[in-house]
Amino acid sequence: MAPISIKALLISESVDPRCREILEENGIRVTEKQNMTKEDLIAEIKDYDGLVVRSATKVTADVINAASNLKIIGRAGTGVDNVDVDAATKKGIIVMNTPSGNTISAAELTCALLMCLSRNVPQATMSMKAGNWDRKKFMGAELYGKTLGIIGLGRIGKEVASRMQSFGMKTIGYDPITPLEVSASWGVEQMPLEQLWPQCDYITVHTPLMPSTAGLLNDETFAKCKKGVKVVNCARGGIIDEAALLRALECGQCGGAGLDVFVEEPPTNRSLVNHPNVISCPHLGASTKEAQMRCGQDIAMQIVDMVKGKNLVGAVNAQVLSSTFSQESHQWIKLGEAVGAVLQSCTTSKQPFSHVHITTQGDCMKSSTGYMTSAVLIGLLNHQSNSCLNFINVLTLAKDSGITVNQYHSPSNGPAQGVCNVEVLASGCSYKASGSVQGGVPVLLELDGCVFRQPISLNGNLLFFKASTDPQLLPSVAGLLAKEGVEIESFSAPADRTGDLWYCVGVSSLLGELSALKPSVKEAAQLTI
Repeated sequence: MAPISIKALLISESVDPRCREILEENGIRVTEKQNMTKEDLIAEIKDYDGLVVRSATKVTADVINAASNLKIIGRAGTGVDNVDVDAATKKGIIVMNTPSGNTISAAELTCALLMCLSRNVPQATMSMKAGNWDRKKFMGAELYGKTLGIIGLGRIGKEVASRMQSFGMKTIGYDPITPLEVSASWGVEQMPLEQLWPQCDYITVHTPLMPSTAGLLNDETFAKCKKGVKVVNCARGGIIDEAALLRALECGQCGGAGLDVFVEEPPTNRSLVNHPNVISCPHLGASTKEAQMRCGQDIAMQIVDMVKGKNLVGAVNAQVLSSTFSQESHQWIKLGEAVGAVLQSCTTSKQPFSHVHITTQGDCMKSSTGYMTSAVLIGLLNHQSNSCLNFINVLTLAKDSGITVNQYHSPSNGPAQGVCNVEVLASGCSYKASGSVQGGVPVLLELDGCVFRQPISLNGNLLFFKASTDPQLLPSVAGLLAKEGVEIESFSAPADRTGDLWYCVGVSSLLGELSALKPSVKEAAQLTI
């Protein structure tokens, strides 16, 4: 992967001063402009390679499409709800967050709301301020011995569990990704949601907001809970159905709610905020000095580490890039792009592609299938796409073009060296190529069934042609090239000597017209790698 260059970056909201300092110390020119309108941002963004936001800036598709140079959008925080990730992905822009920056702050606020729900602290405070002394009205309950259901067992869910276990709570949970044995090591017993709902005295949610989690707590699920269950949401508004929550509060099925987030912020419908059994905050989960400092520093360091080619942390739409920072991976990426480019050149008249199958082989390529697939697709599609293809957008653009992509890995039965096999289908016909890396150089081993006696070094100007076996073939082609002022620098022939076969010639320059090779060859393609 080519290094990602970030020379100028815009910070559109207030972040910790160390964010700017870290970026500037590493040669990135930083501009801070706050409180911009959408129109201001659209006019401004074209001058920058990077953008850092918090939650107020809405990075819409219109903003992204106006960003002709943008390579990264950094969110100094966890969620990326304010960024159109799909639009950024299609344009090849990395969207990055700071996955651990506000973990402790969000977990602590969750615990604070759980404690306030159990002892009615905010309500008692307001009563005291009103001049009352009403001890009976605010009778609470201990957390000790109660069951807490944690939906979402990522960083924040884990921290909430460890803290509430200190109060003697039993912690159970659900997460479709975290393995059962991992959460069990934190003292959280995982179970299906249908088993979890009826056991909980308290429920807290720590998931992203997505179609599968929207309205996760609704009329149906509240009905399955214990009567009087208390719920907390410090994650995202909409995970708990707000209308269903209000109904559950009114009928007593829900005994109280602690809400830091809402579907609409600030909420214009105040029914939940004004309910006597609801404790609410204006989205304070990350609002601590420590979290803001950590998020600002983290996003700056993550951008710097990416630019320097050290590693990639927090990329929500470019996970494949995290495997491309080693020197070894660079060689394989060059191979993938080169093999794709060879197939693209040799099948120009048969395109468009309908299917692409990439198979990596050998133990050394076990973890490379993902980025090899992207590399091959870049080589295949680079000349037929109007977009600037990269590792972030190529899979999405291939799918949008109607191409079915399959990727596999198979262990090596023979030599330990890795091999990349590519098959493309176009116009109902199959075309194949295989390559490897030898001595640090990408080489082509086979093209459409023709295994070359000597692997072809995939660099420089290459001329591929298909012809019948003939002792006079090379002299004939050499003569035709000489007439065009092109010198032969290398020649690769297939091991087989029967039928129509592919040959490869390394040349001093590309031909002006491939038709100059007729009638000596049946097909021809050329490219520079």
